[in-house]
Amino acid sequence: QVQLVESGGGLVQPGGSLRPSCVASGFTFSSHAMNWYRQALGKEREFVATITSSGDNTIYAYSVTGRFTVSRDNAKNTAYLQMNDLMPEDTAVSICDVARIGRGQGTQVTVSS
Repeated sequence: QVQLVESGGGLVQPGGSLRPSCVASGFTFSSHAMNWYRQALGKEREFVATITSSGDNTIYAYSVTGRFTVSRDNAKNTAYLQMNDLMPEDTAVSICDVARIGRGQGTQVTVSS
C-alpha cells in the first residue's frame, strides 16, 4: 500500500524556518522523483519544488527560489523541504507527491506574527 506521510509543519513568525518531511512506503522510493506542492486556503494547488530520484538535480518555483531547499535521504525513504525566510504568503498546506504513484495529505505551514 502506497503511503506518503508529511510532518514538520507548524506556526512560525515571518523570517522563520520550518523543515517539513515526507516519509514514503509501499513503492521503490529511490526510483522516483519527489515533488512538493502547496495549497493555500481557497487557491489552486501550486508547484513548489522537485528533486530527481538520485537527488542530483532540483527545480524550484520562482516564488521560493533562494529560500527553500528540497532534499532526500533514499536510505530513509524520506524527502525534506527546508523553508527559510518564510513570509505570510507561504501559508499553505505543504504536500509531497510522486507522479503516477500518489500524494500525501499534507502538513499545515502557517506564517504569522
